[in-house]
Amino acid sequence: MSESTNQYLKPITTLVNDKGNIEIGGCDLVDLAEKFDTPLYVVDEKTLRSICKDYKKAFEKYPKIRMMYASKALCTSAISKILDSEGFGFDTVSSGEIYTVYKSGIDMSKVLFNGNNKSYDELELAVNLGVGRFSADNFFELALLNDIAKSKEKFVDILLRITPGIECHTHEYIQTGHLDSKFGFDLTQIDEAIELIQNEYTNLKLHGLHAHIGSQIFETSIYPDEIEIMAREISRINKTFGLNLNEINIGGGLGVKYTQKDAPPSTYEIGELIINKLNEVIEKYEIEPPTVFLEPGRSIISTAGVTLYTVGSSKQVPHGTKYVAVDGGMADNPRPSMYQAEYFAEIANKKEAEKNETVTIAGRFCESGDILIKNVELPELFEGDILCVYNTGAYNYSMASNYNRVTKPAMVLVNDSNSEIIVKRETLDDLIAHDIIPDRLKK
Repeated sequence: MSESTNQYLKPITTLVNDKGNIEIGGCDLVDLAEKFDTPLYVVDEKTLRSICKDYKKAFEKYPKIRMMYASKALCTSAISKILDSEGFGFDTVSSGEIYTVYKSGIDMSKVLFNGNNKSYDELELAVNLGVGRFSADNFFELALLNDIAKSKEKFVDILLRITPGIECHTHEYIQTGHLDSKFGFDLTQIDEAIELIQNEYTNLKLHGLHAHIGSQIFETSIYPDEIEIMAREISRINKTFGLNLNEINIGGGLGVKYTQKDAPPSTYEIGELIINKLNEVIEKYEIEPPTVFLEPGRSIISTAGVTLYTVGSSKQVPHGTKYVAVDGGMADNPRPSMYQAEYFAEIANKKEAEKNETVTIAGRFCESGDILIKNVELPELFEGDILCVYNTGAYNYSMASNYNRVTKPAMVLVNDSNSEIIVKRETLDDLIAHDIIPDRLKK
């Protein structure tokens, strides 16, 4: 079966140039670091578009597929435009993501609003902007959304998010489909929710069910298990309530290759499994072929992104670890601290040099836990060397903070030897732009 781009450790345009430096998108990473400073997020457009095409091809035999990019992985205006041009819709989880997509000129009927505690203001914004689907997560939201829709004399199209009771073997913080979860209606609550929609919340139009079973998934069998449960529920609901629900959203979650030892499935493998299972349950439960929403996020953007750092100080613990510090860390990539996430890195200006040291890459922030990579083999490092950390497109910029009052990095898009800023580097003035000193303290 064919490989897909999520199975690569590095962007597909990665190579070593005549200078011995790493290039991505035809751009020398050392030159990028010099031009744009570090830390620097770099996104390779060809890699991003390649995985989009992988997904489309993997599911081409089932025509009723709607690809919805999970914006939480990385949401910027330029990334939204690229995904839109590749035919993707958008799974959003906040007013900020909705507004970013809207201001990027996206058709809002291609947008879904998801989340377990949407505020009144967020729901009102989404209704006003014409968001195409709302994934209703709980009874509180059903009442709130109906009130908003009714006040505006509108009808809102929804899915019910359910907890299917499937537990994937990933980090507990990114498991969302097991029974004891903050997300979604329990299967025993579905009927009550539908009765409310039919009898009281008449400005809501129910189209189907939504479930999401986790993130960084390597276990392909859980997708057919999820489809089985959702198809069975759709069939039961239609017969019980005289409805014609014909949409299922199976979420996303396909894993990526962060390190050499990772072996994620390809889009083609999960595509074949999902399509075969869909054909099976359509016949088994005598339902019409449903429109299937798929919400990949990490597997769309992660491999396309790298982060560049400049090496600074180092410390050799006697008879112990050698720490090499860089000019970023947990504020621009909190995942190692939060999830014990692992990454692979190389020195952009010493790609061909012998790897003769085992070091731990430390961040510059005032936390002992600010460690980016433990025990990585690299050439001997000196101040000014450029470290390239691979597979950082997903959840790095999205989770970035101003911890220690440090400015957030810039982001550049590289393609065909061109580099373009798509997120400006924050300035010190940006940091204090929203600070206010009360008049009484100015005396």
